[in-house]
Amino acid sequence: MSASKSSLAALTLGAIGIVYGDIGTSVLYAVKEVFGSGHVVFTPENVYGILSIFFWTLTLIVSLKYVVLVLRADNKGEGGLVAMLALASQSVKDKPALRRVLLMVGVFGACLFYGDGVITPAISVLSAIEGLEVASPAFKRLVIPLTLIILFCLFFVQKYGTGGIGRFFGPITLLWFVTIAALGVMHIADNPAILAALSPHHALRFIGDNPGTSFIILGAVVLCVTGAEALYADMGHFGKRPIRLAWFAIVMPALTLNYFGQGALLLQRPEAVKNPFYLMAPDWALLPLVVLATMATVIASQALISGAFSVTKQVIQLGYLPRLQIRHTSVKETGQIYMPFINWGLFIAIALAVMLFKSSSNLASAYGIAVTLDMLITTVLTFFVIRYGWRYPLWLCISATGCFFVIDLAFFSSNMLKLADGGWFPLLIGGAIFTLMLTWKEGRHLLADKQRADAIDLRSFLDAVFISPPARVEGTAVFLTSEAGTVPNALLHNLKHNKVLHENNLFVTVRNHETPWIGLDKRIEITPLGHDCWQVIVNYGFKNDPDLPAALEPVRNRGCLMDAMNTSYFLSRDVVVPTFGGGMADWREKLFAQMHHNASAAADFLHLPNNAVVELGSKVEI
Repeated sequence: MSASKSSLAALTLGAIGIVYGDIGTSVLYAVKEVFGSGHVVFTPENVYGILSIFFWTLTLIVSLKYVVLVLRADNKGEGGLVAMLALASQSVKDKPALRRVLLMVGVFGACLFYGDGVITPAISVLSAIEGLEVASPAFKRLVIPLTLIILFCLFFVQKYGTGGIGRFFGPITLLWFVTIAALGVMHIADNPAILAALSPHHALRFIGDNPGTSFIILGAVVLCVTGAEALYADMGHFGKRPIRLAWFAIVMPALTLNYFGQGALLLQRPEAVKNPFYLMAPDWALLPLVVLATMATVIASQALISGAFSVTKQVIQLGYLPRLQIRHTSVKETGQIYMPFINWGLFIAIALAVMLFKSSSNLASAYGIAVTLDMLITTVLTFFVIRYGWRYPLWLCISATGCFFVIDLAFFSSNMLKLADGGWFPLLIGGAIFTLMLTWKEGRHLLADKQRADAIDLRSFLDAVFISPPARVEGTAVFLTSEAGTVPNALLHNLKHNKVLHENNLFVTVRNHETPWIGLDKRIEITPLGHDCWQVIVNYGFKNDPDLPAALEPVRNRGCLMDAMNTSYFLSRDVVVPTFGGGMADWREKLFAQMHHNASAAADFLHLPNNAVVELGSKVEI
């Protein structure tokens, strides 16, 4: 019993560090942006109204939608938009047209994650460093260089892994929440009447008196729920219970106390609106608070970078991106990975955002469109999961998701007003990645169709070969083929040029499925073809780590004497040649050919031993 309690405490502390870092640092800029927008007249009634809107936004979107409803939609224990997409597409697999639409919507949502992933670290770290301006205006010129240096250091250390420093994330973020709660209590004590804003009637009164203004400021109010999607995305790491416990016991009370403390400060000193968070602190505590805020924002950014690596790996295995180089940074944790291309691509985009927008206020005008559209997509996918996957009555499904759909739509519509002021930036990033993903997926289909049209049936071919068999050499040959039951090009080349066949031959097809995990009991399917030849299908979920030599171990029990020293892996390295008037626009075919050329080698992706791989090339026109 004590061990399980200890485990729950450790997981809850871990969830505070990883899951809630992003939403925890929103106190740095959310209130400032609402009152600094110039749309809200500064009156005590409006302060009460805004704080009430903040509290009920946190309650409805985070507590009810994500913590209570969406966390229930786990895909074999996994969460996140990719897991939700797989769950929704499986729920409507008997409706192919609807399934295609949902896949497109879900993939676009995954692309928006990258747009959000560029804005969030930029606005978080920038807003933390801007605290120096409160200490002295002379620091203003140092804000952007310091922000870029901190971000560069953060991305530079990714290749070493975060296992060592990761254990400090939870305690530091917990200290952050305790600190912001204490700052809030300090100012609430000066004006306890501010707690009346907990009542929803203040929010309803503000909206009723100022409907137009309320709609406009929703684009700034949404800043208080930045990182809400992380609740669901990190469910597989921590489980539902620790995430829920951390939210209700630590995070939400701390956020509420701090927001209300900022409100109490504004009622006393309206001029504090320029940076209410940092002006809450006594003078002696300002610089330590800037240091702690910077550490908290770096941890929040780290969680997002790790999330980008994880999502990219899942999307690759679902077939929407080419293989990229993946390095494992921990011998214990398979989930701790580093992807150089994604890492430095993100850094360049984030540095560009910092230099382009120059302040957290300007970045706030770019933030919101991507995250609210993601929230909207999650709500839509949740409807299809609970309606068609869980078979709940239609009225209940509409009731459960309809309310959140209206709220998400209101937030998204308000954020669309920011489109010209910077909202285009994350959409441009998301749109570019969406184009790449669709081009890769469609190009792979064209390539598979071409290969299928030219394919030779494997059984018939082997029967013909063994009428007058070639010389057999000792050892095992593993031929990888994308389509089970067809002759791999590598086998044809080997017979043509070397005129030999190995003693044992495995024809292996790797299949990735729309499910997070596939256990070892369902990992491989083995079909004997005679003549010491076997057809093997290896199954992976999008969260599994492909390791082909390990997966092939069970074939020993089927009579194939696999010895690591005498096993060769034969791969076909296709060179794609675009043809005019083919299946895609010319520029997309050229783009696909380039992506195919630059894709990481299958040998690395499947963990094949470098000294046992033979690649044989061929040209394929699409």
